[in-house]
Amino acid sequence: MNTPFFPAFRCRFAAQTRRALHHLRHASLSQLEQCLETYLPAHWLAAEAHGPNSRERVYSLRLTFQCFLWQLLTPQTACREVVRQVQVLFRLKELGPVREGTSAYCQARLRLPRERLETALVHLAKCAERRAGEGGRLADRPVKVVDSTTVRLPDTRANQKRYPQSPYQKPRCGFPLLKLLALFSLSSGAIEAVTMDDQFHHDLRLSRRLWDKLSPGDILLGDRLFGEYPTQASLPRQGVDVVARLSYRRNIDFRKAKRLSRHDALFVWTKAKPCPPYLTAAQWAETPAAITVRVLRFRVTSPGCRSRWIRLVTTLLDHQQYPPEELAALYARRWQLELCFRDLKTQMGMAELRCLTPAMAEKEALAYLVAHNLVRCVMAEAVAHYQVELERVSFQGTVDALRQYTQAIGQARNRKTRRQLWEDLLCNLARDLVPLRPGRREPRALKQRPKHFPSLTCPRHRFKDFIPSYKWRRRLKRGLN
Repeated sequence: MNTPFFPAFRCRFAAQTRRALHHLRHASLSQLEQCLETYLPAHWLAAEAHGPNSRERVYSLRLTFQCFLWQLLTPQTACREVVRQVQVLFRLKELGPVREGTSAYCQARLRLPRERLETALVHLAKCAERRAGEGGRLADRPVKVVDSTTVRLPDTRANQKRYPQSPYQKPRCGFPLLKLLALFSLSSGAIEAVTMDDQFHHDLRLSRRLWDKLSPGDILLGDRLFGEYPTQASLPRQGVDVVARLSYRRNIDFRKAKRLSRHDALFVWTKAKPCPPYLTAAQWAETPAAITVRVLRFRVTSPGCRSRWIRLVTTLLDHQQYPPEELAALYARRWQLELCFRDLKTQMGMAELRCLTPAMAEKEALAYLVAHNLVRCVMAEAVAHYQVELERVSFQGTVDALRQYTQAIGQARNRKTRRQLWEDLLCNLARDLVPLRPGRREPRALKQRPKHFPSLTCPRHRFKDFIPSYKWRRRLKRGLN
């Protein structure tokens, strides 16, 4: 019997009754390990030789990671439910009682090294990149996408001190905000690196922390923020080219440039005098005094909408090796990849973290990203097997299929059946594709009306209940409608 979740207990598992094994095979913790053991190496979750993770505990390093990962892949799962699953496993094997409280599990998550999560994130990103193939490359060069988002933390004093709330809200009437800036792979959609800080740090300042994660030959794809002078001047010295949207503040006159085509030209940018606030004086002094960049523009037309022009700036100066049509198509794919944050925040529940301290909140965010990369590995394998487009493989459909197929794989009696079930999973992911809807508009608007409760305008312990009158309720309804 294959039980990689508890490798030391294999001899004891064989002596259990059929009914006990039937219940054990429905334990999602071990089933998840069996399905994804090809992506996660076993050695990096082994116990340490010294330190807090060297003792023999109920919640070992491997068990804690698996519990944490399963909890994040299953939305709205409390720590109490995780502890109950561990209690069932230990009771079935007669390994002794496990305390019903969640304190031991929470302390085990606190002992989980952050370096292990970061290592897992990088390993899974490389694994997804190998399986995805050459789909997201430009002239046989890998493309990395940079983007940022914010997530909400519980309103505790420690979180407020480390990640303050918005300055436009009254004290203790808002929530702390954690800002994440991630580096995606365009081929697989996996997150290769991430940095975290409060919302008051500029994206350009945070992005410089990830420059050492870029390799010579990479192409960085970003939005308007990365079309400024310091990024366009500094990254090519590292062997990394940049493709970004040109800022609307910069005036471009194609008549004063070296024309490559009608809407494609080379410009010479000079270094401005004031140092940007997100750079130090030493960094600004190392920036070249003048650079040559390429600016191109193309028209975007949508049915029923007015056509508009989009301007791109890039350090890829060879217009024959990098045609304008390919650069325009590359920038169009950037929006599809930015939806990865929507998958994390909306579908996986990362929009609101639940840990009460900054250190644990950062670990929870990293664990979410590891779970995201695990799902991306499965999607990339389906793409590699059946030659379908990565953007059309449903992320939520992959998560749902994993939850269902893990139950069947856990009940399989031999390796051949498990392999057939895994192939069926990949085949169903390749068949159930998202419809191709180019130019579809999905405005962010809510159909369901909110409840008629007053806003919290002061700390909760000072807030007094307000019972609106009939006239006030009618005024509220008119305002909401």
